[in-house]
Amino acid sequence: MDRRTFVRLLAAVPLVTPRDTRDVPRVRVVSPYRPAVTPGMPGRYPGRVVAVGADQVLDPVTRVSDGGVVREMMARGMCALTGTDAPGEAWRHFFGPADVVGIKVNCGGHPHVVSDHAIVAETVRQLMNAGVPAAQIYVYERFQQQLDAVNYAPHLPREVQIVAAERENAYSDNSGYDPATYVEADLFGEEDTRSNMMRLITRRLTKIINIPNVKDHGATGATGCLKNIAYGSFSNVARTHHGSRSHTYSFVGRLASVEPLRSRTVLQIMDGLRGVWHGGPFAHTDRFVFYPRRMFFGTDPVAIDRLLLDIIDEKRKAEGAISIWDRSPASLRTDDMAARDSDPNVNILIREPGHVEYASRLGLGVYDLARISLQQIQV
Repeated sequence: MDRRTFVRLLAAVPLVTPRDTRDVPRVRVVSPYRPAVTPGMPGRYPGRVVAVGADQVLDPVTRVSDGGVVREMMARGMCALTGTDAPGEAWRHFFGPADVVGIKVNCGGHPHVVSDHAIVAETVRQLMNAGVPAAQIYVYERFQQQLDAVNYAPHLPREVQIVAAERENAYSDNSGYDPATYVEADLFGEEDTRSNMMRLITRRLTKIINIPNVKDHGATGATGCLKNIAYGSFSNVARTHHGSRSHTYSFVGRLASVEPLRSRTVLQIMDGLRGVWHGGPFAHTDRFVFYPRRMFFGTDPVAIDRLLLDIIDEKRKAEGAISIWDRSPASLRTDDMAARDSDPNVNILIREPGHVEYASRLGLGVYDLARISLQQIQV
């Protein structure tokens, strides 16, 4: 896809009209942490996105990534983002020897679409080049079961720590979460109304790198930077969508704005080598997998996710599927699991892609395409 075509596609979907604020549930945020002088979201470069593409980054048969091409893509992207000539200098803009760095991966799309091993490995390598000891680097996700399946360990120095908050999505163990940092909201009359932040984030990390994927999502419409860092760092978040209704519209941005998560998440590297255009956030089969072969770099999660909305929607249109903006009750199939998982003209819930704009109104980044600076690089 050439630059002009890509930009034309990005302009195809108009800004969504804000929802009636009476639909937004009341929440109570409890945190003992103060924001940084310059919070990590939207960070040093609000509204700035660098997109790096490389047709040769994936093997045409196996779809396995080429580590050398990934390294070049990341070098070009980080240098362009920071305005520097050397990758080492670019990474030192953000990280130094005193930092304890978390890398928030996304494993939910296993086996086909997860944060790529080569991207994670190169991120670790560059952190170490910036002086961060391997033992001060944490690759993290909410569920140990997912981390085990993806298995990053063979690709990383053994001193790098791989950490999860709980074994699986059963909400039976709260020991990995901080009881003093949480968001409280009664969404559907659930018994437990609190979502707590991971202890690793509140008690240990000083900086976080967010590495999400390009994915469709049945509740939010698309899931990228915002949802990966928000729902991937708190407990008890599946309660936000139930039946045909979803409170992801407001809850994604609200969680992402809680300190210290907001201030410590200083870099966004979206893995768009592979993507899921329907049935996300999972990818149990390759039926709905596609291959954008791109990476996106920035500090502003809203700006990157604003572009993501159009990428997912244009792919769905090309496949003859309904838009992620479709809110028609006729498309809902909450009582037919087979249909909602296999039919791209069926919605699980009334989708809430407006969560990206809502996050911008919380100050997390730039939503208006006219104010987003997009630089495209082809390797």
